[in-house]
Amino acid sequence: MSKNNATKQIFDYLKDQNRPYSVIDIHNNLHKEHGKTVVIKALELLVSEGKVIEKTYGKQKIYFVDQNEFPKSDNADLQKMEAEINNLSHTLNEIQQQIKNAENELNTLDKSLTTEEAETELSALKNEIPRLKSKLQGLESNAGRVKPEEKDKLYETRKKYCKEWQKRKRLANDILDAILEGYPKTKKHLLEEIGIEGDGDLKVFSC
Repeated sequence: MSKNNATKQIFDYLKDQNRPYSVIDIHNNLHKEHGKTVVIKALELLVSEGKVIEKTYGKQKIYFVDQNEFPKSDNADLQKMEAEINNLSHTLNEIQQQIKNAENELNTLDKSLTTEEAETELSALKNEIPRLKSKLQGLESNAGRVKPEEKDKLYETRKKYCKEWQKRKRLANDILDAILEGYPKTKKHLLEEIGIEGDGDLKVFSC
């Protein structure tokens, strides 16, 4: 097919559809009857003749027939077409953002550990576990050990406090006995009245 026929076919297709298309869209929708280079040259010619409008969005170019090639449309038709172009532009921007996000994710994965590196690190950690367990067991076995001198010191301290406690307990009992001689009620009632708790109440046993 000659260049002029290809240009006419592409123009007729765009006019018939009356919607924006990219070079790839036109190439595919015409069942790849014309090579991409032929499609591009035909579109460039149509743009130079003012029959087709070219719009660029990022790296993408779209083409649609100049609306002056059609009978005058009312405002509703023009608004509808403008809305469609805006929607397509928005969709294109979203796709470009998705591509950018995918590229960023790919770059992140490239910087991550490879499977071989991850397996090596896992093996090293597994070898470290027995050593740490052994160290922990050693600490646990030593935790209950008390030096003899520390044990004797604790025993003497306990003995000292027990002796003092027994001394004060006897003194308190002597005072209570003196009070009870002139007290009309029982010892239990007296203890409750003055707020004194006995060894049994506090679950304290003699040393």
